Amino acid sequence: MPTVAARFSLCGLIRRSRRSASPVVRALSSNASGNLCRGGLPRFHSPSLPISKGNAVRIQGDEFWHMTKVLRLGPNDRVELFDGKGGLVEGCIQSVSRTGLDIIALQEPQVVDPQGVQWHIYAAFGTLKGGRADWLVEKCTELGASTVTPLLTERSHTMTENRVERLERVVLAAVKQCQRVHQMTLNPPMKFRKLLPMVSNSKFAFLAVAEATPVVNVLSESTVEDSGLLIVGPEGDFTNEEVKLLIEAGATAVGLGPCRLRVETATVALLSTLMLWSDAQKLQFPLQWCNQVDPFAECTKCLIDPD
Repeated sequence: MPTVAARFSLCGLIRRSRRSASPVVRALSSNASGNLCRGGLPRFHSPSLPISKGNAVRIQGDEFWHMTKVLRLGPNDRVELFDGKGGLVEGCIQSVSRTGLDIIALQEPQVVDPQGVQWHIYAAFGTLKGGRADWLVEKCTELGASTVTPLLTERSHTMTENRVERLERVVLAAVKQCQRVHQMTLNPPMKFRKLLPMVSNSKFAFLAVAEATPVVNVLSESTVEDSGLLIVGPEGDFTNEEVKLLIEAGATAVGLGPCRLRVETATVALLSTLMLWSDAQKLQFPLQWCNQVDPFAECTKCLIDPD
């Protein structure tokens, strides 16, 4: 039996490999998340923005250090400021002192509403070592997750406060790097039992479970919602009792393939799949789950018209 895979049918993509991108491809790769990157100006976080064009805001602390000591910015250099809540403004450095600098707004601040499905991650990554938790949080931020919550389970029951503080710095760096204007929220660690009522109240709750129905099969029969939960267990996975409780609460068990995945790999794989699917649904270009074995053969399910 051929393996079912979530992919754009290659028969159409191969024919267009030397042509300009189709409208569908351009739409799928367009800036649909409200990032509003303008010309590659360096972007910095400020809890408060100038209230209007011509007003100034004071920048201190780590962002001041990054501007002046790392990027060597000075008076008259242009930057972008975002507040992590959707606010964005282009400004110019007006003056620099030993403790901070002032940035004057060159235009009226903009407010960008969140777009697409708001995915909330609940992953038991408190015991991960060697930077793997940092990587998980960083990639969830880059992929557009709304929140990440460390889940405390029977096999992953602790997470130090110092580690949470470090992960918050990872989130901010990733937000700036990927040009998000809505900062991903890193919630405090949460006990497993508190997740159950949240699952019950959610229309969309996907639980990564080995040997469950492949996620692409589940999505082919699903409709997009405004928000959803992604739940991934710890090293050693959830206990049978925990899986039972989650499913009884309403979670949908989904599989991610035949291989045993690390916590961070499973989280990113599931989030990536759901982001692609939900974005395509929002853009009214539904993904087709194609089981074509020969990528050069004709495919009636091709997302892109071969002609």
